[in-house]
Formats: sequence, structure tokens, C-alpha cells
Amino acid sequence: MNILFDLDGTLTDPKQGITKCIQYALEKLGAEIPDNLDWCIGPPLQDSFHVLLSDKTKVDLAVQYYRERFSNVGMYENTLYSGIIENLQKLKNINFNLFLATSKPIVYASKILTHFELSDYFNGEYGSALDGTRKDKTDLIEYIVNKEKLAPGQTYMIGDRKHDLIGAKNNNVQAIAVSYGYGPLEELEAQSPKTILHSPNEIGSYFYDLSK
Repeated sequence: MNILFDLDGTLTDPKQGITKCIQYALEKLGAEIPDNLDWCIGPPLQDSFHVLLSDKTKVDLAVQYYRERFSNVGMYENTLYSGIIENLQKLKNINFNLFLATSKPIVYASKILTHFELSDYFNGEYGSALDGTRKDKTDLIEYIVNKEKLAPGQTYMIGDRKHDLIGAKNNNVQAIAVSYGYGPLEELEAQSPKTILHSPNEIGSYFYDLSK
């Protein structure tokens, strides 16, 4: 069986880096900086700036400023959720194929996996291109399924936001939600995932039981 993992809010907690980089971009543009930016963690960055900026013509510039800080500092202002490494190992031990499926540009996502020494657990790493290609989870999951020749019925997508669950269902992949990330429980429940797991340990236990 195959498992696609979201990155932000599922494998790592990127709050500090993402929010500081958004604040940096908004400050450079002289735009208002909201008190709470947690909702920006998970969705494609361009979509968040479309909401944050009244002048939509500045979205591309905002992304440029964001990446200016993120590529040097922000991507490492990040922490690994407790239990992730142990449970990725557990999944590999029972012969699951693991793939990264993030809307974050893969050029950054791969560096983050390397930084946290996670790369060896994954059969493949997939994300968006810097120009926004495959930032939508439906497009990304379709690409992974076709590229890796995965059977949708034997494939799961694990993520903490509705975008992960919608993308999975649009590709006939089984959707698994995690509640410890940044998606409100109501948001996750509204997408009727196969199950909602509440910790990395529950991920390992769920799929271990499934493999029996």
C-alpha cells in the first residue's frame, strides 16, 4: 500500500517560519499585518496572499519577498512533530511505500526533509514548481498517482487541511485527516475523511492494524 504525506502541519510544524516570512513580505509592501496568520499554513501561498492583499497585482511580489526570507532563514524555523520519525520507520517496516505530497515548492520541501533526516523514508518527493504548477492538491495527487503508477484504491493521503482531503477524493485516493496540525476539526469533519487521527503515533498504529 501507498501513503502520501502532506508536509506542513503533518510532518513538521512550520508556524514560526511561515508566519514570519508572510509578515516580512507584508511589511515590505506596506500592507496591514493581521494578528493571526495560522490559517495561511497549508493552503498554497499565492492563495493566502490573494486574501491578505487588497491590491491583487502585488501577489507575485509578495511571494517574491516571502521567498527572499524563506529560502535563507524561514524554512529552518520549523520543528518536527514528536513521534514522526519512529512512525515513518514503523510504516517502512511493514512495507508501505511513502511519498511526500506538498503544495510547497519541492525545491524547499526536499531541503526540509534533508534537514530533518527524513528523506530516506520516502520513495518519492513531490511538490509544486516555483511558478505554481501543481500547487493545487488535486493536480499534485493526480500527477503522483500517474507518475508512480499507484493504484488509487491502495493509496492514502494524510494531511491536516481540507485541500489534502479534497485532492485525495478527487483522485479516488483514501483521505486521512490529522487533527494536530492547522486545520480546524470542523474543516476536517466537513470533508468526511476515512478517519481522523490525533497524533503521529496514531498514524503508525492505524496502518499497522490495517496491514494485518
